[in-house]
Amino acid sequence: MRELARVLVVAGIALVAAGLLLPLLSRVGLGRLPGDFSIRRPGFSLYFPLATSLLISLLLSLILWFFRR
Repeated sequence: MRELARVLVVAGIALVAAGLLLPLLSRVGLGRLPGDFSIRRPGFSLYFPLATSLLISLLLSLILWFFRR
């Protein structure tokens, strides 16, 4: 039960940090990388941030790997 509480607290802190960092990261260009797809048609728009998702996944994996060592 303590492990679940710990995971929830860490996830909450991560979400708050992401929310606070989002405006800063958008100024840097995160979310508009070359691999991010944007399709706009009349009455339809699709935004798929593939490169941004991969970059964030890589960074989070490295951070979690570092803390587990």
